[in-house]
Amino acid sequence: MSMHIMSAYDEELKYLTRRISEMGGLAEQMVGESVRALVNSDLALAQKVISDDTILDEAERQIGEKAIITIAKRQPVAADLREIMGSIRIASDLERVGDLGKNNAKRVIAVAGSGIPRKLARGLEHLAELALVQLKEVLDVYASRSPEKANSIRERDEEIDAIYTSLFRELLTYMMEDPRNITPCTHLLFCAKNIERIGDHATNIAETIYYMATGAQPEGERPKDDNTSTLGAVKD
Repeated sequence: MSMHIMSAYDEELKYLTRRISEMGGLAEQMVGESVRALVNSDLALAQKVISDDTILDEAERQIGEKAIITIAKRQPVAADLREIMGSIRIASDLERVGDLGKNNAKRVIAVAGSGIPRKLARGLEHLAELALVQLKEVLDVYASRSPEKANSIRERDEEIDAIYTSLFRELLTYMMEDPRNITPCTHLLFCAKNIERIGDHATNIAETIYYMATGAQPEGERPKDDNTSTLGAVKD
């Protein structure tokens, strides 16, 4: 392969890396803003999050197209092929993170009238903070391609699950104490589940990075500490 072709190939791989980083930054921003919009009943911020989702969707589409063209032109193997396929998988997870942030933003109007009790707001903020830390850290690992760090993030998924289970119990308590809380708390249950799923997508990305770096899947089952199924919740 000539130096010119090699240089063009390197640029194509760098494009994928750069676009993934941009998607990650926007996805983080959307999640953080969606939670702030919920807690503060900020309809304008919620609308911004909803609008930003189209940018994330377009970025995923562009990454997919570039990846397919690169595979067709270069016929990569081994590590290069894992790099390209990993980009497609990570872009898909980040697009889903954006969707979950958008879905929470759409519920701002529904809960704005009743307001969110401060205790529940703190619980949502704490859950979102953990999910965002995990997302930020896994994007940093994407830059370094460290399989050890990727595996470490994967093993911390149960921490988010535990906080989600605790918040789930609190929301059920509010519902039982006063039927007027049922509608807003139901919306908050969906929001909390969306945030917990963001942690799952961060873990998916960690597993993809591990595969990109090593060519193998992480060993063992993913740690889980979501006990809401024992409280009557329907598990996906």
